[in-house]
Amino acid sequence: MNEEYCVVVTTIPGREDAENLAEGILNNRLAACIQMTGIRSFFLWEGEMQREAEMLLLIKTTAARYEALESYISEYHPYDVPEIIRIPVTAGLSGYLSWLSATTKPSA
Repeated sequence: MNEEYCVVVTTIPGREDAENLAEGILNNRLAACIQMTGIRSFFLWEGEMQREAEMLLLIKTTAARYEALESYISEYHPYDVPEIIRIPVTAGLSGYLSWLSATTKPSA
């Protein structure tokens, strides 16, 4: 397959915000699948140590949909500077990747 795929990682506070963001992403066909789990994040923000309960989202999409996905997350995410990291997928089951491509095609 010539099409590129990626996993986009973001964290968000609270299950309800995470579910709303995930549903919006899927309803707009910006991703085919989103997995979510609770985590505890430690990070430095504005010179201060932060310890936060967050939800981690693993978003499966195509490289072609990444820019629109990044814009959507930026617009609807409650953080001023949300974590948005794109990880390339270098291989995968062809049937799964085909499903991912078909699911993320914008509606005509």
